Amino acid sequence: MSSLAGARADAATPASAATAPVVTGLPDFTTLVEHYGAAVVNVAVVEKAQPVGNFSGGPNSSGPGMSPNDPFYEFFRRFGGGQMPRGNPQPARGEGSGFIVSADGYILTNAHVVDGASSVTVKMTNRREYEAKVIGVDERTDVAVIKIEAKNLPIVKLGDASTLKPGEWVIAIGSPFGFENSVTAGVVSATSRSMPGAANYTPFIQTDVAVNPGNSGGPLFNLKGEVVGINSQIYSRTGGYMGLSFAIPIDVATRVQEQLVATGKVTRSRIGVSIQEVDAQLADSFGLDRPRGALVGMVESDSPGDKAGIKAGDVILKVDGNEIDRSAQVPAIIAETKPGTPVKIEVWRDGSTKTVTARPEEIKEQAEQVASRGNAADDTESKLGLAVRPLAPEEKRQAETSGSILVEDVGGPAAEAGVQPGDIILGVNGKPVKSVDELRKAAGKGGKVVALLIERENAQIFVPVRVG
Repeated sequence: MSSLAGARADAATPASAATAPVVTGLPDFTTLVEHYGAAVVNVAVVEKAQPVGNFSGGPNSSGPGMSPNDPFYEFFRRFGGGQMPRGNPQPARGEGSGFIVSADGYILTNAHVVDGASSVTVKMTNRREYEAKVIGVDERTDVAVIKIEAKNLPIVKLGDASTLKPGEWVIAIGSPFGFENSVTAGVVSATSRSMPGAANYTPFIQTDVAVNPGNSGGPLFNLKGEVVGINSQIYSRTGGYMGLSFAIPIDVATRVQEQLVATGKVTRSRIGVSIQEVDAQLADSFGLDRPRGALVGMVESDSPGDKAGIKAGDVILKVDGNEIDRSAQVPAIIAETKPGTPVKIEVWRDGSTKTVTARPEEIKEQAEQVASRGNAADDTESKLGLAVRPLAPEEKRQAETSGSILVEDVGGPAAEAGVQPGDIILGVNGKPVKSVDELRKAAGKGGKVVALLIERENAQIFVPVRVG
């Protein structure tokens, strides 16, 4: 009897252990904030003067002489309505956040906080203020480096964003709506997120930490008190926080910082292939064990990828030993590789793996910019926000397209409308275009909305782009 009872007791032990709580208690962030809060700064900017004009309050309108970083920008954007009086050019003011990474005054923040600023002022927690110099801005990652002339400043401790896991506690310190040194907490929702319309050089950290206008450029801390990211974006239908915040991994930011401080610019590499995500159906059709990797859709003729032997239909599984789970990882890894450095790429082809070696080339940042004129009466210039180039004959054959213009990068109105890198432009306002010059002329004849006919994944769709 006793042995049977003992057996029953032993059998019950695992079940008892399974009911034990996995999480006990909530973290206390007070020590972390006391220790590192002084290294977080408010960044106030005065942007170049811009005219005060009509303000419609529409989603693509700008406020009355305001920066999007201004605490009241969203109010005027949504509720401004009516006619705002014209007047003399007014300087736009805005605020963001930043954090000190060196005792001699180097500060990391967002590019969109300081880009185009005529003056930048850094405000410390002890209410001291310093004029700051913009060392460099990198729009592709939204990272900027500024510097103040001071010594023995408090600094943050940098962590490793690659170790972050969903569910892990993190906190943000910043200046939402101008309320300096505000602390908000939450958890990591996901890692390696790609953003719609982005160039995918940044595998964003998604959190549910409350982030609002003014938090931009501030640090994201883990429980060790280490900065693991720079708060950069929110996903919102109202302009305010809705539970979706995105931060730039700190390792991405520090690599950008090193180049900006050393040379004032960032050098990136490419292999000349277009890629897409592998879903369950694609994984099954290619014979993969599960959805993973990056599916190659097109290989540019005579590009590093072409020379390496990469083919359309290959699935990239590894880049220099790094396993690829999401397609967004590939451009991020390649971009950080020094041009000309051999990179081993493992691909899945015809049911087996094959390893090739590519030598990435430098990305030419100054792609052709296509601009269009808005209303001549307003004498204002609007840009589509497209970086395009002609398709090579071999690319057209591989893509099986009649189009001749490839979108390499997007920003501004085009990005807001949903145009994506890799799209092929077929026409403008119902008329076909066969060259970059034709695209420019056709867009210039349009009104406030230009209808682009684009080809994407063998489908044709019209995308209305508001340019005025």
